[in-house]
Amino acid sequence: MTAAAIIIGAGDATGGAIAAAFARDGLVAVPVRRTAEALAPLTDRIASEGGRCVPIGADARDEDQMIALFDRVEADIGPIEVAVFNIGANSPMSILDETARRYRKIWELCALAGFLTGREAARRMAPRGRGTILFTAATASLRGGAGFGAFAGGKHALRALAQSMARELGPRGIHVGHIVIDGAIDTDFIRSQFPERYALKAEDGILNPEHIAANYVMLHHQPRDAWTHELDLRPWGEKF
Repeated sequence: MTAAAIIIGAGDATGGAIAAAFARDGLVAVPVRRTAEALAPLTDRIASEGGRCVPIGADARDEDQMIALFDRVEADIGPIEVAVFNIGANSPMSILDETARRYRKIWELCALAGFLTGREAARRMAPRGRGTILFTAATASLRGGAGFGAFAGGKHALRALAQSMARELGPRGIHVGHIVIDGAIDTDFIRSQFPERYALKAEDGILNPEHIAANYVMLHHQPRDAWTHELDLRPWGEKF
C-alpha cells in the first residue's frame, strides 16, 4: 500500500498547497476539512497533476471522529507517513469583549484539535519507528499581540505540545516540527480585505503557499542527524 500524508485543515491556500506538494512527492494526500465536499477543487487539482487524493470530512475537535479518521486511513489507504496540523482560528477581539464561549472555541481549534491530531498520528507511527508530524504555527505562537489573547493562548499551547512531543518521539524515530508562518499569505482573504498588503506580492512581500508547502516536504525528508524542530518562514520585508 502507498503511504499517506494526512493534512488536517486543508484550506484553499496553504493547506491545499501542502496536500498537493505531498501528492507530488509520491504520497496519497488525505486532506481533511469539516465537510469533504469543500475539498472537491483540491481533489480535482491533485488528480490533474497525476497525484492521488482521498478527501475526508471530519471535525478535528471531536475525539471519536479523529480516532475513526486515522483508523480509516490506516486500514483503507495506507500507513500514515506524514501528519500535518494546519488549523488557524486567527480572529482578533479585545479582551474586554472576549467571551468564554469564543475563547473556548478558539482553544479547541488551535490546541485541542492539534493534540488529537498529534496523539493519533503518534499512536500509528510509534510502532513503526518512523514518521513526520508537522504543526503550522503563527506569529502568535511566539508573542501575544493586543486583541489576540484567545488566538495567542491556543497557539502558545500548540507550541508547547510540539516541543513535548518532539522530545518524547524523536528517540522513537518520529520527526516533530513546528513551522511559524510570520507574514501575510497570498490568499483571497488578504487580496480582498488588505489590498495594500496584497500589493506587496509584486515584490515578493507576501508568502506564496506553494513555497510554504515546499518547506513541509523538505522537513519530511531531513535526515535525523539534522532535524529541524522549529522553522520560521517570513517574507524578506517582514519585521521580527
